[in-house]
Amino acid sequence: MLTTLSIKNYALIEDVKVDFANGLTTITGETGAGKSILLGALSLLLGKRAEMSSVKDAAKKCVIEGEFLITDYGFAEIFAQLAFDYEDHTIIRREILPSGKSRAFVNDSPVNLSQLQQLGERLVDIHSQHETRSLLSEVNQLEVVDAVSGNESLLHEYRESLKAYRKLQAELAQLITEKETANKELDYHTFLYNELEEAKLGSIDQDELEETYEKLNNAETIQEGLAAALRVLADEPIGSIETAKEARLQFNKLKGFSSEYESLWERLNSVIIELEDISDSITNEADAIEADPSQLFQTQERLQTLYKLQQKHSAATVDELLAIEADLALKIETTSNLEQQIELLRASIESAKESLKTISEKIRKKRKEVLPQLREKLEFLLRDLGLPNANFQFNLVPVSEFKETGADSLQWLFSANKGVAPSAIQKVASGGELSRIMLSIKAVLAQHKKLPTLIFDEIDTGVSGEIAQQMASIMEQMSKGMQVFSITHLPQIAAKGNQQIKVYKEDVNDITVTQLKQLSEDERIVEIAQMIGGHTLTDSALAHARQLRN
Repeated sequence: MLTTLSIKNYALIEDVKVDFANGLTTITGETGAGKSILLGALSLLLGKRAEMSSVKDAAKKCVIEGEFLITDYGFAEIFAQLAFDYEDHTIIRREILPSGKSRAFVNDSPVNLSQLQQLGERLVDIHSQHETRSLLSEVNQLEVVDAVSGNESLLHEYRESLKAYRKLQAELAQLITEKETANKELDYHTFLYNELEEAKLGSIDQDELEETYEKLNNAETIQEGLAAALRVLADEPIGSIETAKEARLQFNKLKGFSSEYESLWERLNSVIIELEDISDSITNEADAIEADPSQLFQTQERLQTLYKLQQKHSAATVDELLAIEADLALKIETTSNLEQQIELLRASIESAKESLKTISEKIRKKRKEVLPQLREKLEFLLRDLGLPNANFQFNLVPVSEFKETGADSLQWLFSANKGVAPSAIQKVASGGELSRIMLSIKAVLAQHKKLPTLIFDEIDTGVSGEIAQQMASIMEQMSKGMQVFSITHLPQIAAKGNQQIKVYKEDVNDITVTQLKQLSEDERIVEIAQMIGGHTLTDSALAHARQLRN
């Protein structure tokens, strides 16, 4: 319940603070006094978007603060979900800065607007004339039926299943799109893969292949060079080897005379051995080199294929081409597996669909069971509110679509007169009838849905006399289980409150401001008498006011 509300620098309000009691609080005041300002401030506190135009003095900060006693409402879970610090006495503060920025705090911790709205809708239900029209919404009509039928846990289970079902559907749509794209590319990927596979890249050493090509392409030049080198080394009697041997022979005669000569002999001997080895290698190379046009052509063809593939795939090495080949193979395999994945996903969707059907049927069953009870309660309340022939019918039919509210379509039909077939509420109910219907619905909901605070904003518009008295009695009864506020112009309702707040304007330093005042019992009698007979107090009006208070 709302225990305290403080408003600073908002609209015509300079600085007010008011404490509220449990039960029924009535808020009265002349038209234009600022009752809507009070409601606007409270809406801002609960998460409505802030506007600088609502700030009284744009150079100063606007602050709205409310304290809520929430001990008995099981809010610890929602606080945990929103990552708020739970306090039995929870304080919400909303600030609009001169810069135009807005800030919100719950128990002094900053929160975003979405979080504040989620908490606010749990704390207070504000019912305005606009909200009366919301009764025409199928979503709201189903919400009423579900509250009475106790469908909360089933609906939670259903919505979790619906979320999973929609996720599977999104995954299926994504897979189908991927498959369509993959199918368009499959032929091209297969062509590229086959081209790479036919090149037998795994058996290619590019450096070795390029060297082989150079040898084959220049075989004649190489042969001539090797032959010339061999002649220089090995021809007798003037070849390098023979010349070195002759020098070695001379040093063989001298090595006994000096260690230096022996060292020179050894070095010459090593040179001769190396030259002979080189000569043998040249001979082997010369024997191996042979002009082979066929092998040259094959090598050239293989290199050209390799170079084309490297250019085509922007690859510098054979290893890079092999990696591309492996990637293409994976894409081809993935494409072939997509159909299998799609079939598996379709099976999962069918299973999820059956689960949703089962839960939605349970929801529908409970809805059907409670409709006669809801009809009886509403018609009973409306009889007391001056609609003795009120007649409700509910058309609840299954639909194929899974919606957030289930798999049902619901239409409330209503007739206020005998002999007139019920029709859609929006077609046949007047504004006054809609207000009474909504009050009856809220009264029924109060028996099934625990809400700390309910605010009626002129729900009594268009009614008077005995009907107003009955509306007041219903609100009074509701307030025994919850905190109820009623912004009203009717003395019958104003008198029923166990607390009455007057909203009025006054001039302070030549500036008009809106003030709030909790009325004493004597002040209430005067206020109610003026609501009955105008500003001129009469004995009859005062007597009537006292009678209403008793």
